Amino acid sequence: MTFKPVYQDYPWGGSRIPETYNRNVPVGIYAESWEISDRDDGMSIVANGDAAGKSLKEIIVSAPEQVLGTRVKGADFPLLIKLIDAKQKLSVQVHPNDETAAQFGGEAKTEMWYLLGENNTQVYCGLKDGVTRESFIEAVATGTSGDTMRAIPVSKDDAVFVRGGRVHAIDSGCLILEIQQNSNTTYRIYDWDRMGNDGKPRELHIEQALDVINWDDSDDPITKQETLVDTDTFRCVNVLKCDYFQLEKMEFNAPLEVSLDGSTFHALFVSDGAAEICWNEESLALVSGTSVLVPAAMQGYTLTGNATVLRTTVPE
Repeated sequence: MTFKPVYQDYPWGGSRIPETYNRNVPVGIYAESWEISDRDDGMSIVANGDAAGKSLKEIIVSAPEQVLGTRVKGADFPLLIKLIDAKQKLSVQVHPNDETAAQFGGEAKTEMWYLLGENNTQVYCGLKDGVTRESFIEAVATGTSGDTMRAIPVSKDDAVFVRGGRVHAIDSGCLILEIQQNSNTTYRIYDWDRMGNDGKPRELHIEQALDVINWDDSDDPITKQETLVDTDTFRCVNVLKCDYFQLEKMEFNAPLEVSLDGSTFHALFVSDGAAEICWNEESLALVSGTSVLVPAAMQGYTLTGNATVLRTTVPE
């Protein structure tokens, strides 16, 4: 299944998503494109095949295990997969993790960023050594909380892991594929004195943020990518595996047969090149920038072409 993108016009966004992936949309701000979303505030609608026009929720509810796989409990798509174009810096923010969401409310959100753009840029992720709750509160009061975070240079194909509880901000110039828990809980700490689309300062959530920040989080957020397969025609790299999702990069220039065992769906994003996906005597052309959801009940599919495809699954 492919879906109609759900666009968000947050004030920090630009037009890089439709320009990069040749999407025919009106001129405007396209800060985010929700590619695969099972949320009432941005529900994915199927764009192809017999299910065209139906919501992702309708499809899942009709056959939860067949769509999601045995590793997912319930009838909710467990992730939100989106593209992000940061023309300006995003706010300094934090999300709860499972424990703090259960304690203080909100939806837990651990996420990762995969850098798509050709340009070098940076992200802010994690607090600098020595930053305490007290020094952070003082920085918030003086509008200098941005100075408390680690600035990390990034370039194309880098991946950044952002656990719930980790203070972060995406800097200007980033084009990102974001994989995250199905959540839209964001506690905004500082917004660089920016005005919202209504001309007023955007709401901050200082007290909620202080409740969920992990003050002992000092891990390197840049993922250590591991090559799993490397041949003349196929290369597979494990970008990140965590409790909630696994992202693999598949590069191929010859037909690639992929099997499924019913345990998890495959969410595909074509980051470079062009491909075709074939299944059950049907096929679909995949240009760069296309997102596809392969239901867990499919026995397999074949990818042809010369492309890089990012595959998201639910790990054991």
